[in-house]
Amino acid sequence: MIKIRLKKLRDQFKKYNLDGYVVPKNDEFFSEYSSKDRLSFISNFNGSAGYAVILKDENYLFVDGRYSIQAKIESGKNFKIIDYKEILNTKIFKNLNLGIDPRLFTSDQIKKFFLKNNGVTIIDENLVDNIFKTKKKKLNPFYSLDKRITGENHSQKIKKILSFLRKERLDYIFISAPENVAWLLNIRGYDSPTSPIPNCHLVLSKKRQIYLIVDQKKSKILLKEKKLKKNEVIDLKETPNFFEKLKEKNILIDRKTCSIYFEKILERKLEIIKKEDPIYFLKSIKNKVEIENIVNAHLIDGIALTKFIFWLKTKKKLDITEVDAQNKLEYFRKQNPKYLFPSFETIAGSGKNGAIVHYRATKNNTKLLKKNELFLCDSGGQYKFGTTDVTRTICFRNQNKKIKNIFTNVLKGHIAVVKTDLNKKKTGRLIDFEARRFLKKSGLDYNHGTGHGVGFFLNVHEGPQAISKQNSVKIQNGMVLSNEPGYYKKGKFGIRIENLIYANKVGNKLIFKNLTLAPIEKDLINFELLTKRERDYIFKYHFEVYSKLSPFLNKKEKKWLANFI
Repeated sequence: MIKIRLKKLRDQFKKYNLDGYVVPKNDEFFSEYSSKDRLSFISNFNGSAGYAVILKDENYLFVDGRYSIQAKIESGKNFKIIDYKEILNTKIFKNLNLGIDPRLFTSDQIKKFFLKNNGVTIIDENLVDNIFKTKKKKLNPFYSLDKRITGENHSQKIKKILSFLRKERLDYIFISAPENVAWLLNIRGYDSPTSPIPNCHLVLSKKRQIYLIVDQKKSKILLKEKKLKKNEVIDLKETPNFFEKLKEKNILIDRKTCSIYFEKILERKLEIIKKEDPIYFLKSIKNKVEIENIVNAHLIDGIALTKFIFWLKTKKKLDITEVDAQNKLEYFRKQNPKYLFPSFETIAGSGKNGAIVHYRATKNNTKLLKKNELFLCDSGGQYKFGTTDVTRTICFRNQNKKIKNIFTNVLKGHIAVVKTDLNKKKTGRLIDFEARRFLKKSGLDYNHGTGHGVGFFLNVHEGPQAISKQNSVKIQNGMVLSNEPGYYKKGKFGIRIENLIYANKVGNKLIFKNLTLAPIEKDLINFELLTKRERDYIFKYHFEVYSKLSPFLNKKEKKWLANFI
């Protein structure tokens, strides 16, 4: 099937005199999880990040360390798998004419990745779409969130952006990222399979003129609520004409999400100022109401996950597949009416599949859980007032000392992160070092960041904050991040422990507080390797888990959970 699709794609090269065509993961809105996945269609790769370069005779798939194993399994038959870093200055192919869809790339991406050694031809039609036929989905209108959920009304947020425009002497800002529009207007939508994303763009002028660029059918409720006036809604198809009518001098565009397509139209009329959209930083700092709502979302999620772990650990016969397990977890989440849908596709990997960092089990690709194997489950939920993300590694039988020691060193790194004094270690880069230190003593490490930022009832992955080797953003009060060190033995097992945490100021001290409430696998801990401080942390964490969750558990679940204290 993939070979046929590749041939159909190559058949179009002659029309544009192309040597190759580049297919990114993102869609026109630069969403991580899109309902239209062109990269998966053409390569069979289902990871959340990557580029395919299809040449006349060869195919290349560029992925980062998280997906190297997965990419080889899913796409290795038809594509050469290359580390993402190599794309920055690749000489694997050069002096070629590569075709791109200008709606899917920023000018910075092209300059950084391909122009050094190749020419680029901008093609107004998408060559993958010409062979990728999908059914038109029902257009559900956007909806508003109440101030009791967001903590701020949209007028307060707009004032912050207007202040930024005045300070930077800007006439307009083009907000190209849908999640940033969602934050600014306190709206959500149905345009992503795992996020309440409203696919749209927005132009805001220094005079407070608002223009929402969207399929007009989706603005129906917003107009009815009088959140927007009819003349403030611009249909997507009319965007070029609308841009031509802008009367001031300059406009800010975001480097990461403003496509070449929009940039080329805007520069005909206005001076382009390229900077990061200030909303990324503003929405990374959650207000008091948002934190309260996130805490409630994690309580609900913790009940579901704990019930699931109890069910799994106490099954007399382990006669279930990875898909059965993830479906059961989904069942427990669905018991609460505030639950909407997963915040990403569940990773449920048993044994060797746990070593594939972003593994996906499907009906046609799933294995039975085995008593002697570790089971890694990474999942999350979108609730009406918060987003969750949690990983637990579970065992069903006593494991050897080597595995226990690895798990314990991962746990020590996990504890080191949450116990960080943020007054001393202010950036994700410094914290990341602490998370890896215990594994590295044994010559071990993991090929992904220790933590990513998390949105408020938005994307499960957001920036600018992160706990990684490269991130130098200062962690500030109200930022939410994941804490997920791990270790992966190819072909054998995977270990990861993930909680969501948030930065909380207590007096003059900034510390991390846990959000996630679910037991950590005690049967995998070598307590001899833990310091008194670490043992105290485990006790206090499980005491908190029991105290908050036990009122919602049955007698058997309570008794079982009490054993973790």
